Amino acid sequence: MSAAVAPGPAPQVSQPKHPLHAMTTYELCAYRSQIESAIAFFDARHPVPLVRDGLQARLDDVMAEQESRKRIADA
Repeated sequence: MSAAVAPGPAPQVSQPKHPLHAMTTYELCAYRSQIESAIAFFDARHPVPLVRDGLQARLDDVMAEQESRKRIADA
């Protein structure tokens, strides 16, 4: 992802109202977008804040859920 990151406060990544497996596809995509925006913001900082690692772990979980859904849909 090579999107330009605007200066200013960090993007907010709100906790989802439901566990990942209970989120709609739309909610999951929106949550992933929030996380990716926040990661891009923190990647542009030097040094990169430690909070970025937690965001990456959340993104990994979202991507795993999306991949699981794709495998089920393709079966």
